[in-house]
Amino acid sequence: MPGYPDRILQGTPFPRGATYDGEGVNFSLFSANARAVKLCLYSDHINDPDEYVVDVLSVTDHYWHVYIPGIKPGQRYGYRVDGPYDPKNGDRFNVNKLLIDPYAKAIEGRIDFKDHMFDYERALLNEKDKFVKSGHDNSVEMNKCIVIDPAYDWAGDRPPRIPMKDTVIYEMHTRGFTKLLSDLPVEERGTYRGLASERVISYLKDLGVTTIELLPVQHFVHNKFLLDRGLSNYWGYNTIGYFAPHAEYCSSGSRGEQVQEFKEMVKTYHENGMEVILDVVYNHTGEGNKFGPAMMFRGIDNRYYYRLNQEDPSWYEDVTGTGNTLDISRSQVLGLVMDSLRYWAEEMHVDGFRFDLATTLTRGRDGVVMRSGFTRAIQEDPVLSELKLIAEPWDLGTKGYQMGNFPEPFAEWNDKYRDAVRRYWRGDESQTEQLAHRFSGSYDLFGSKDKGAFRGINFVTAHDGFTLHDLVSYNRKYNESNLEGNNDGEDHNFSWNSGDEGPTNAREVNRLREARKRSLIATLLLSNGVPMLCHGDEYGRTQEGNNNAYCQDNEITWMNWEWTASQKKLHEFTRFMIGLRKRIGLWDQMLPFGSDPVKRSDIAGLQWLNPDGDIMSGQDWKTGYVRCIGMYITGLPDNVEISAANDSSVHSFLVIFNSYWESITFNLPGSDKKFIWELVVDTRFDEHPDKLVIDGGQYDVQPRSLVLLRHPV
Repeated sequence: MPGYPDRILQGTPFPRGATYDGEGVNFSLFSANARAVKLCLYSDHINDPDEYVVDVLSVTDHYWHVYIPGIKPGQRYGYRVDGPYDPKNGDRFNVNKLLIDPYAKAIEGRIDFKDHMFDYERALLNEKDKFVKSGHDNSVEMNKCIVIDPAYDWAGDRPPRIPMKDTVIYEMHTRGFTKLLSDLPVEERGTYRGLASERVISYLKDLGVTTIELLPVQHFVHNKFLLDRGLSNYWGYNTIGYFAPHAEYCSSGSRGEQVQEFKEMVKTYHENGMEVILDVVYNHTGEGNKFGPAMMFRGIDNRYYYRLNQEDPSWYEDVTGTGNTLDISRSQVLGLVMDSLRYWAEEMHVDGFRFDLATTLTRGRDGVVMRSGFTRAIQEDPVLSELKLIAEPWDLGTKGYQMGNFPEPFAEWNDKYRDAVRRYWRGDESQTEQLAHRFSGSYDLFGSKDKGAFRGINFVTAHDGFTLHDLVSYNRKYNESNLEGNNDGEDHNFSWNSGDEGPTNAREVNRLREARKRSLIATLLLSNGVPMLCHGDEYGRTQEGNNNAYCQDNEITWMNWEWTASQKKLHEFTRFMIGLRKRIGLWDQMLPFGSDPVKRSDIAGLQWLNPDGDIMSGQDWKTGYVRCIGMYITGLPDNVEISAANDSSVHSFLVIFNSYWESITFNLPGSDKKFIWELVVDTRFDEHPDKLVIDGGQYDVQPRSLVLLRHPV
């Protein structure tokens, strides 16, 4: 290969990865058990099979490093790592396989599992899983890493730093959100540039969300078993490049352009006062179980990077359900994760992270340890500790469920909120006490000190499971298009049939279904804690009953921008509720009431009431048939412009929940004081009502409806 290189220098172990300094590139790769490392350089022509091999001879504390003057951004490269091939003892070195640099800042193109990416001869694998080392070279099939120019003009960029109590999170998919948006040029749909378009920004600002949470955008791989079925890894929880923006989401190229385009997107959101947080997957990689391909860690140092089964090191410990588990207890693996987080925070300017299966990151040799190396490293880091950090507080291993146990500064996905709210609005018995706990802020989980309720991320739906529309529309999952015989996907999504009790004609069933959607949205946006919406739920996006659409990169998952009249009304309702949340803070009055708001409902300022208007008794909470309750909060600042009935800036509010299938008459408090009640929300209406309720009196709360009333103090 002509022109490579004039000189080869020793280089340094730090910084890790491939670092351009204006005159050349320093390469550094960690492998504790390798015998030899070869740096492979490739021409600009993607179909050129020739490679220039540099033997990396300098080793410092297991870092293999070399410096090559004259190399510039855009250079394509990879590694070959030699050592023992002994799968039964955990070693999987195979110098025939080109590997990805774990610190690569860019990776070209889409990565699919191809035959020569496997380090063993798949055709010779027998029933005893005896591995025969592959002698096939994979350099033509394997995607190359790209040296990038890190320079970017961030002048004027100011992260919004939105407080958690003011945060409204919008979980979204980079590709799916704009793939069908006809306002955009075709080449920008489904890309970072499309997500930063004026059309999308104005939509999100008008809706009122403050923070977008992107499903994985670190470079990921598509599983062979999905590709063989004509499907793909749409969600992206199959990471193979912890520093590289996923190349398929870039409209301008894959030779480093993805880095610039991603930075432009983040800067645009910041200019518009919104935050960008990333869903990150450090618990496992896209190499799969022991039968998967060798693309990165498996070939660099399988025994160091992964947690191996102690009885049979050919297998991995699998607490993630993906076939492998990254060994964060290893110092250099933890260092890689921390370097990756700091890179995205400092170089890419993202505002926080949601950690997939975060319990895995706390696992050491003795099991789950909340004060682990990972959590301590986060707490002690002056940059990361100030960001939004959200743990998915579970994995599939022993003691994997750790809801409420993650230390500051972590917030946590609150699945107990999801389950309680779904059960209540489905009409299950004995759910009022759980609803009260979750609506009040889940202090029983997160405590009343410090951030308290705002450590909980409240959600009713997320990417994993039914959409909001499908939740209230389907009695079972319809995952046949995943080609797994409808056996995939969880069964705990708590769908229900809107006609289970009460109306049976189609029109009434549909009306009740729409009311339930509004009740779920209203509950989420009035609750104490941080609300998270799943993209498209604001208008009623459907996945046709598919509750595990991880492999559906098509109209099943893409955001539909052509709405029916009822979808437009649901969008307007959601928009109104987000605005209402910002103008009144019901949670501000809930904060002082300790860890058990149910048992302490007699404290002045906050009362839980039964339909007779009396304070809920211990017996009321225990009675399974009580499905209608009210929460009465007095003396809140308020500037909500609903009507001109009064001009007081201080109000009291009554939130009434009725999950019963019949209407219930609720006695309003304060009739002796001649309160003038104003209706703010009634989810039975598909448009905002303008109605006054005079002299205290009573209010008929319709089936499956939430009502919010207010009166001046």
